[in-house]
Amino acid sequence: MARSAGVLLSITSLPSPYGIGTIGKEARAFADYLKKAGQKIWQILPVGPTSYGDSPYQSFSTYAGNPYLIDLDTLAEEGLLTKEELESIDWGTNDAEVDYEKIYNNRFKVLRKAYDNFKAKDQNAFRLFVRKNSKWLKNYALYMAVKNSFDMVSWTEWPEDIKMREETALRRYERKLRNDINFWKFLQFKFYEQWESFRAYVNGLGIKILGDMPIYVAMDSADTWANPELFQLYDDGDPIAVAGCPPDYFSATGQLWGNPLYDWDYLKETDYAWWFERIKAASKLYDITRIDHFRAFASYYSIPYPAENAVNGKWIEGPRYPFFQMMEEAVGKFEIVAEDLGTLTPDVTELMEQTGYPGMKVLEFAFDSGEENDYLPHKYPTNCVVYTGTHDNDTLMGWLETANPNDVRYAREYCKMPDDEPFNWGLIRTAYESKADMAIIPVQDLLGLGKEARMNTPSVLGGNWTWRVDKAALTEELAEKIKSLSVKTGRLED
Repeated sequence: MARSAGVLLSITSLPSPYGIGTIGKEARAFADYLKKAGQKIWQILPVGPTSYGDSPYQSFSTYAGNPYLIDLDTLAEEGLLTKEELESIDWGTNDAEVDYEKIYNNRFKVLRKAYDNFKAKDQNAFRLFVRKNSKWLKNYALYMAVKNSFDMVSWTEWPEDIKMREETALRRYERKLRNDINFWKFLQFKFYEQWESFRAYVNGLGIKILGDMPIYVAMDSADTWANPELFQLYDDGDPIAVAGCPPDYFSATGQLWGNPLYDWDYLKETDYAWWFERIKAASKLYDITRIDHFRAFASYYSIPYPAENAVNGKWIEGPRYPFFQMMEEAVGKFEIVAEDLGTLTPDVTELMEQTGYPGMKVLEFAFDSGEENDYLPHKYPTNCVVYTGTHDNDTLMGWLETANPNDVRYAREYCKMPDDEPFNWGLIRTAYESKADMAIIPVQDLLGLGKEARMNTPSVLGGNWTWRVDKAALTEELAEKIKSLSVKTGRLED
């Protein structure tokens, strides 16, 4: 990686008159802002369709794009919607937060109108898209149509014949739900069409998109339903064991994520074909891919199902380095960032060294123990990405409010903060000055926002993923300040 700086902001957090950020005009405006600020990277959160709880890390598909991100103004410009239709909808009154209930209840109504109007348009590009993406699109569209017909309950609760994908049932539902199936295909056509335009615009500014790929797929997803042989499932579709994290400093009972675990033995027999297709698909969306929970390739935590918590899990060896050797042979080299946060065992450290992927360093973790640790900047290798915090952490100013005063004192001393330097800027400066090749700062920290702007609190249901940026806060003065710091620290040529 070249020495550079970037910003972390979910697309959903962008301004928009329609309740949630999209890949339209405001996304381009933010990319323009990053260019002014001398930034070379825009890191985003996963962009798949979200399920109950609205987490981008629990998606209905590893391939599909989130219909919430489709820009409605662009559809209106194409004659698929009218401004009056868009303005008549209640998208929520709080510009600082996403009201997911209103978005869910209203957006699909509008998108179905767009689809109905699209039927009278030229279908050639749509048919070509469907043909090129049939490997995943056919299963995803059928899954969503069937799911919609059963009031969105999980596929594990569907009637036995379609739950187990009996051939006669598949054909029957394909006939019965043909129009709805085509609607879900249309949404993906529009998402990818708009994404291609959005990515080309961002890249044209000299900015790379750093995307996020969750290592696991959701239990309730088209991937699990259509490919049960890839996962550790019983014959009836129930999981044998599920993913999570063991008890640690942050949680006495660990984290129970509930995702199905991969059957790595079966995947190895197939030369990891499904996984390599997934990696290739990510490269069509992103310039750099961050693999979440990378450590599971070395060893993964297996929790017997069902379980109330993650206490009784055990570590099992993953596919390790041979997987990545085969991946490079099969699909070539991709720019990858490995999320290697937490307590690293020797097998994870060895895998990081073998792959050569840059890992992550988070400054919020550097000062909270009273001891020296690998998150202190003087311990960094150059081949890493430094963050002040991530989407799972409190903001810097939120951390400042609740941190041990000794930890705050240590942070100020270590970062050599003058009395008049705001705490968040002292940490940002330290990240920029570090040896790390790439420095990524969440927008919330650049703006000096408190805990009210936190994106996610792990293991807490409700209130997550809703934060949105105030467009007026992204001032010219702030852009100049960021750019100046980028130049001073060698992350941007003057």
